Amino acid sequence: MRKKLLLAAILALPLTAFAYPSENDYGQPVDHKLEHLNKLLQLSPEQKTKLEAIFKEQHDKFRAIHEESHSRMKEVLSPEQMQKMDDLRKQHQEKMREQAPRKPAP
Repeated sequence: MRKKLLLAAILALPLTAFAYPSENDYGQPVDHKLEHLNKLLQLSPEQKTKLEAIFKEQHDKFRAIHEESHSRMKEVLSPEQMQKMDDLRKQHQEKMREQAPRKPAP
C-alpha cells in the first residue's frame, strides 16, 4: 500500500505540472481556452491580451517545475526506473488526449 502511495505521489507532480506547448491541461489549444472564456465572460480585447500573457506565464512556470522535477527524479531513480516512469507519463498523456473533449467540426 505504501509503495503504491509513494508511486502515486512521485507521478503526481510531474504529470500534473507537465504543460504542453501552446496547449492547456487537456491538450486543447490555449486559443480555445480564451475563446471559451470570452464567450462566458464577454472579455474586452485588453482583457484577452492580459489573460493570454497570464496563461503563457503559467505555462512557463509549469514547464520549469516539470523540468526541475524530472532532473531531480533522475538523481533518485535508476535508468530502468526512469524509463518506466517516462513510459507511464506517455501513457497518461495519451489517455488524457483521448478523454479530452473534441471541438465539433463546423
